[in-house]
Amino acid sequence: MKKWALSVLLIGFLFSLGCRTESRQIGIKPPYDNPLPPGQSALRKLNDPYQIPDFTLACFDIKGLKEATDNSLTYLSKPSSKQYYPVQDITHYKAVRSLEAFRELLDSGLSGPALNQAIKEKFDVYISVGCDGQGTVLFTGYYTPIFDGSYQQDDVFRYPLYKQPDDLVKGPNGEILGKRLSDGSVMKYPSRAVIEDTKMLAGNELIWMADPFESYIAHVQGSAKIRLGDGTLQTVGYAANNGYEYQSISQQMISDGVITKKQLSLAAMIDYFKRHKEQVSRYTRLNPRYVFFREESGEPRGSLNVPVIAYRSIATDKSIFPRASLTYVSTTLPKAMGTEVVNELYSGFALDQDTGGAIRAPGRCDVYMGVGDTAGRLAGQTYQEGRLYYLFLKTDNLPFQ
Repeated sequence: MKKWALSVLLIGFLFSLGCRTESRQIGIKPPYDNPLPPGQSALRKLNDPYQIPDFTLACFDIKGLKEATDNSLTYLSKPSSKQYYPVQDITHYKAVRSLEAFRELLDSGLSGPALNQAIKEKFDVYISVGCDGQGTVLFTGYYTPIFDGSYQQDDVFRYPLYKQPDDLVKGPNGEILGKRLSDGSVMKYPSRAVIEDTKMLAGNELIWMADPFESYIAHVQGSAKIRLGDGTLQTVGYAANNGYEYQSISQQMISDGVITKKQLSLAAMIDYFKRHKEQVSRYTRLNPRYVFFREESGEPRGSLNVPVIAYRSIATDKSIFPRASLTYVSTTLPKAMGTEVVNELYSGFALDQDTGGAIRAPGRCDVYMGVGDTAGRLAGQTYQEGRLYYLFLKTDNLPFQ
């Protein structure tokens, strides 16, 4: 998750579909990852009260929200966070004061309609322009898997997760510059296929896994919890990547006829590769991006290096959205009902605390679904349009700096 962040997520296992809102209007299917036109902002302030959503239902459910807000404030307390502001008219000072004011409301005891009214009185609401300029955002899900692993290689545990190599060169903002050569020059870091074929990172293993596709899922999710032989769980989190853009493998699997578009899901892919382990590297090497890991204590962390919380943390494109900010999600999300998964309308507050290799542009957002198999089932079935809003204190309510 972290730095690149947990997030290339399950959308990586899906292929791009068109933005349905616009396709209905003009018969064209632009992708959800449509980039912003030059000079355009990702957020549009809503000045018409009738366009501002009713937050009442979300105001009845604040579980985990105080903790998530505190996590964002922890990030914004770091001097390094100031370099990413302002975003449009949102300053670092406004972002901090907005979260502090929201935290005070959560502590006030207000709930339901009363909390909704207080929020509307204090906060301006912005909407993501989405993939079509009309606010359409594709929501997908991501999670932290739990896999068996070992610190020692043996006949069972043969697939390594590597630590960040010493020759990986990063820029001042964490961007990947490449591989440092012996003469001090820097070249593009090798792709996944080259790393695996040459075993160039031998000796730099962090942990070993038993299944090659589970290892790949850890790369896609950006983190995992590893169940060791004594039953303890060790979190491994994102440290860096090799500088390549993420490429989905699912389209090729569909083209090859090994899975149908209708069957496509993470569960179906896991099932296929358990039966055809010899095919794993053929497909995973279509994705040149390679992730490096490090041990972490506690819960998984996002790209802001704060813990992510189920349904309270989202991943967006951090180059266009204000980091750590308060958001409101309105979409349809899956819910576990016993052994079944059903889709239900969902509205809730979340904090923008993560990013992802497949999460680009204003038409994309990932919702963190939690840890383990159930979270994985939900994340794998999250693929719905909706609206994404950001909330900031009105100028009249902003304390003097």
